[in-house]
Amino acid sequence: MKYKSDLEIAQEAKMKPVEEIAKKLNLIEDDLLGYGKYKAKLDSHRIQAAKEKQNGKLILVTAINPTSAGEGKTTTTVGLGDALQRMGKKTVIAVREPSLGPVFGIKGGAAGGGYAQVVPMEELNLHFTGDLHAVTTANNLIAALVDNHIHQGNELNIDTKRVVWKRCMDMNDRQLRYVEDGLGGKPNGVPRSDGFDITAASEIMAILCLADDLDDFKQRVGKILVAYDIEGNPVHVSQLHGQGAVAALMKEAILPNLVQTLEHTPTLVHGGPFANIAHGCNSVIATKTALKLGDYVVTEAGFGADLGAEKFLDIKCRSCGIHPDAVIVVATARALKLHGGCSKDELNEENIPALKAGIENLLKHVENMKQVYGLPAIVAINRFPTDTENELSCIEEECKVIGVKAVLSEVWAKGGEGGLALADEVLSIMETEANHFQFAYDVKSSIIEKIEAVAKKIYGANGILVTEEAQKNIEKLEKFGFGQLPVCIAKTQYSLSDDPKKLGRPRNFDITVREVRVSAGAGFLVVLTGNIMTMPGLPKRPAAERIDISKDGTITGLF
Repeated sequence: MKYKSDLEIAQEAKMKPVEEIAKKLNLIEDDLLGYGKYKAKLDSHRIQAAKEKQNGKLILVTAINPTSAGEGKTTTTVGLGDALQRMGKKTVIAVREPSLGPVFGIKGGAAGGGYAQVVPMEELNLHFTGDLHAVTTANNLIAALVDNHIHQGNELNIDTKRVVWKRCMDMNDRQLRYVEDGLGGKPNGVPRSDGFDITAASEIMAILCLADDLDDFKQRVGKILVAYDIEGNPVHVSQLHGQGAVAALMKEAILPNLVQTLEHTPTLVHGGPFANIAHGCNSVIATKTALKLGDYVVTEAGFGADLGAEKFLDIKCRSCGIHPDAVIVVATARALKLHGGCSKDELNEENIPALKAGIENLLKHVENMKQVYGLPAIVAINRFPTDTENELSCIEEECKVIGVKAVLSEVWAKGGEGGLALADEVLSIMETEANHFQFAYDVKSSIIEKIEAVAKKIYGANGILVTEEAQKNIEKLEKFGFGQLPVCIAKTQYSLSDDPKKLGRPRNFDITVREVRVSAGAGFLVVLTGNIMTMPGLPKRPAAERIDISKDGTITGLF
């Protein structure tokens, strides 16, 4: 049976004008800053006015460690939101913005899939409202200010070998990871080693997604550490007097974007930080606004629960004073079989032993949500056509052993209708299960203690191994007063450990801490446990080769 592509389904959608979507949230046309017929930004005055309203219920969608077989986290998020709307609930979905890098590379966009998608899909994945370009420009303004300061006499005595702020662009381009710039003689700058990150990895993006408002954004930008001087002291953006100009560039980008799903559920799409070196969640502004506008808010966190959910809870929730009322952990039988040792070319065949071995990965994530964080949690089994009844029953039975319910989700094929059973169960656990939310660590603990807490509690590690370089980093950061920031651990997304080859639920391992940096504006410490790529490259056959546009403006090959 041939299935329609995501793009074909999205292009057949009958969208409603964004003003009609806004009415579902009691918003009027004056509350919107229009970007065409089907997308708009929410005016900042409306966001302020909504702050006095009581919050709705927050539902966090997370997943097992991702695999090449796919898990469907965003698809589940969108489908659940549609299901709740079908049940008559005033619902808002809040998700991240796609980056152009993955769209033209290998991963694709980030708008859901099948009949559980956010639209307009092409616009969402190609430029959207320009937020990522604003982040790119703001990031590069800071880089230009740093190099101009050095060129104009270097009053701050910046050590040109210790400039830590990179330029960025929203594209996968490995050629720009390491560059030498400022060449061509004195009029053209000071020669030094430099490099580019992809825009999603910029600290400006992380700040955008953690700031309470434009003024908070500006204050955070001033705290960004851009370099060290020749005596080893940190140099911040505020010393370059650049935070005001950066905030001016972000005047509209800081406002959340309103769009819709295929079933016309209001959706706020805003921000998209990396889920490794940053916290991988949509903006605090969008989430808080959604909680004021809707009775139920469905949101997601990047990668598996060991990265995305942990950072959502320990960084984002700590920063803005909210927490989920329920958590959904998404899994597929196919992905679990991969975690259990099944080869990729045999995923369509029933394999109960591999499935049972892989379910250990799922159970660990569920245990973390329930036991470490004290949150009501359920499992969503994202169904594939090749799943057998034996496999689906096996997942349900294994989940019962630890006291969690597994619910079949068919939103990819059926949209909101396929998520009604999941929605029923989510509503039930929010009423019947106690919510004893707590963080995984005390932020006032030492840097080492915080890293150990995440490694042991969330990953299941025996402990941590700190390299000599990382120990020096920690001592320096504590000296400069950064010791009481939360930790953002950057490790592989494919495993609970720091080794991407250790699938399932690895045991008897340590996490190696190689380097610790500070994102002072975002307000967290970045703990590197491996070689984390912040500027991806294109694959041998990038998606860009298949994307085209016809004379009438119809885009093809996007998915």
